[in-house]
Amino acid sequence: MSDAADIHPLWLAAQPLILASGSRARFDLLVAAGIPVEVIRPNIDERALTNPLEKKHISPELIALTLASEKALAVAKIKRDRVTLGADQTLACDGRMLHKPSDRKAAQEQLRYLQGRTHQLYSAVAIALNHQTVATFVGTAKLTMRKLSDEMIDCYLDAAGISVMESVGGYQLERTGIHLFSKINGEQSTILGLPMLETLRRLRKLELVIS
Repeated sequence: MSDAADIHPLWLAAQPLILASGSRARFDLLVAAGIPVEVIRPNIDERALTNPLEKKHISPELIALTLASEKALAVAKIKRDRVTLGADQTLACDGRMLHKPSDRKAAQEQLRYLQGRTHQLYSAVAIALNHQTVATFVGTAKLTMRKLSDEMIDCYLDAAGISVMESVGGYQLERTGIHLFSKINGEQSTILGLPMLETLRRLRKLELVIS
């Protein structure tokens, strides 16, 4: 086992953080902040978890937190001595919760619905160790999409390609999705799916990164 300093001088644990998510954006945010990361995708059925919660009218914020916790714990079961971070994101607009579009037509329909409206993104994080959740929190961002013509939506979908199916709402703000918005309130990393300021604060509190 190597010293933490051999991994990164800011990271105090002896082994890298496990990211229980396949999100490239989350991985890049952690690495850019000097956090060594190992990715292990959790084997969970997200829709099987969220469908009953939505039927019970559980808030999108709590649904995101439930999914983040389930992801972290699913990996922590097999990596009990490692620090695991699970994350998930939900989108709500006027009381309606949207999911990742299944295809271009679904993305087109979502963008038509979101255009001209303000929606909320809830980015939840759960940190687990020894098969126990040791920290959870949710970051929120509000985004206002400008009014879009059908021509603009089709042009955007042509430019974005299959990446529109990787994010709730059918857009990726860090790419060509920025063209769709008129106003954004919230931390950029929260919009990308991992609120970094709060994540780092929690990791410091757990004595996993240098203070």
